[in-house]
Amino acid sequence: MILTSAAISIFLISYALIATERVHRVAAALGGVAGMVVIGLVDAESAFLNPETGVDWNVMFLLFGMMIIVGVLKQTGLFEFLALWAARASGGHPYKLLVLLVLVTATVAPILDNVTCVLLVAPVTLSVCRQLGLSPMPFLVSLILAANLTGPSTLIADPPNIIIASRAGLTFNQFLIHSLPLTVILLIAYLLFARLLFRRHLKTSVDVERVLGDLHPRDAITDVRLLVRCLVVLGLVMVAFSLHTVLHLDPSIVAMMGAGATVLVSRTTPDEFLEEVEWPTLAFFMALFVLIGSLVEVGVIGEIGKAAAAWMGDRELLGATALLFGSGVFGAFVDNIPYTTAMVPVVEDMVAVTPHAGAESPLWWAFVWGADLGGNATAVAAGANVVVLGIAAKAGQPISFWGFTKYGLVVTVVSLAIAWVYLYLRYFALA
Repeated sequence: MILTSAAISIFLISYALIATERVHRVAAALGGVAGMVVIGLVDAESAFLNPETGVDWNVMFLLFGMMIIVGVLKQTGLFEFLALWAARASGGHPYKLLVLLVLVTATVAPILDNVTCVLLVAPVTLSVCRQLGLSPMPFLVSLILAANLTGPSTLIADPPNIIIASRAGLTFNQFLIHSLPLTVILLIAYLLFARLLFRRHLKTSVDVERVLGDLHPRDAITDVRLLVRCLVVLGLVMVAFSLHTVLHLDPSIVAMMGAGATVLVSRTTPDEFLEEVEWPTLAFFMALFVLIGSLVEVGVIGEIGKAAAAWMGDRELLGATALLFGSGVFGAFVDNIPYTTAMVPVVEDMVAVTPHAGAESPLWWAFVWGADLGGNATAVAAGANVVVLGIAAKAGQPISFWGFTKYGLVVTVVSLAIAWVYLYLRYFALA
């Protein structure tokens, strides 16, 4: 009991420091890990080798590999090309630009995954805002929100989906049937809501012709041959991501193979291809995994889930509602990957006492949607959030914890409410 209380206290202090930004988030997370080491909950094996309580190396190497690919692509001028194209296509209207960037994100994220997507689109967003003299905050926040809203759309769009699918036996096509319609509804709702949410930032239009003059997208490409080679590799990486279950390759392996191929075809030096790697972001992720793993170790997360299963009994709608909103709330405070890993066996027990199983169980889908959509609630609730805020800070355009969270919380509440209506109509009222 004393050990559990100490673990909870250390976690709450670390999270408070991250949320208030009294110290750098990496320092706060690493400090929390140090506290867990002192009380005896963390050692080398639990931190680096235990898949339940330690660093998720698949996620880490997925991020690392894609950061290298993005770093090489940046040298070709591709992002400047896309930025200029978006600037001219929007006509200088901030809201049109926001819609355009959200649609690009919504198209790319289901094919890759939301973290990889933001790694590709965030530099474009920063570049186009710089070209037009606009504050990047509403566009970067919208990029994060859109990436997380598309999380439920496919099996590979968000890491929790892969974790849940492997335990529940859900297929790629079942995600398209059950989750993709909800994603479309949520994106339409967000595009309408964003105009109100960022109304103060989307008022002033920009004279594109005056700002850009004779500068055209094609002028931004600095090395056509390198761009073609890198795009071929990226295309193969995207295909491999889509077929990773057929190829029996983890997304992390695909990303690292793609990174290696990109380095080979580009013939860049380590200084060049490592330039865009967000080392503070990777360090923060590693510390966060270990910190949450400590709560798993003392059974805090598991006990909450077991209590929920006992409370539900055979009341399926009640259980689905609790999973949807509970996962959304819990996911606001801890990264959704370790949370999902801890809760999957609990949800499996809950499904076992209901009349539905597999893809037909609303409990599995409520769990997927809650874990994915809850990622929008705070600045540290999902990988996409951490990555984009890291990129923004490096570019000299930092977004604070509360600068993101005040928008993310509102969108999370609205999206979870829409998801519940969809859940009720599809699996209960119209079943």
